[in-house]
Amino acid sequence: MLRKKPVINSNSNDAKPTRKEAEAAVRTLIRWAGEDPEREGLVQTPARVVESYKEFFRGYHENPYSWLENADVHIPNGYDDIIMLHGIRIQSFCEHHIIPFEGVAAVAYLPNLRFVGLSRLAKVTDTLARRLQTQEGLTQQIADTINTALNPRGVAVLIEAEHQCVSFRGLRQSGIKTITNRFLGEFADDTELRKRFLHYARTP
Repeated sequence: MLRKKPVINSNSNDAKPTRKEAEAAVRTLIRWAGEDPEREGLVQTPARVVESYKEFFRGYHENPYSWLENADVHIPNGYDDIIMLHGIRIQSFCEHHIIPFEGVAAVAYLPNLRFVGLSRLAKVTDTLARRLQTQEGLTQQIADTINTALNPRGVAVLIEAEHQCVSFRGLRQSGIKTITNRFLGEFADDTELRKRFLHYARTP
């Protein structure tokens, strides 16, 4: 039985605004920016923004643990070394400014009694990314979800991403990358194992 630990950081007691209220909020922001929301080119913008938000933040309507529920209870052919995906595309939004950050993730685990299809690791990563996030929080959530669901001997996650809140505002410097990682179990305890993971993660 998988231990399920909700990761969604939201107040379930708050009633969700209607679509009409959401579109009205977008019109308010357009006016605040100095534009006329009734201008021909902007009349449909509130509806488009609301529809886009459904896609951007679909992770709030997905349970990351569900991708790992059908984990097999045996290790194929006795395999017990690193299982890893790298180059997983990350697309998320900074919770401080609701501005995108984008990059790649490397995710690995050491199987214990459970293993999953490789695409499931990418789906967990994408579900958690499709929420308002910090990169640090996203890194931790991915590792903790896999650790809770699979109970592996170890988990390792590395994310390298560029934040538009740095390139489009503030410093206005493009090309700056932020790197975060989290190591659990044997990856945290074994320096050589951690070095192997980092080597694989950074090898094209």
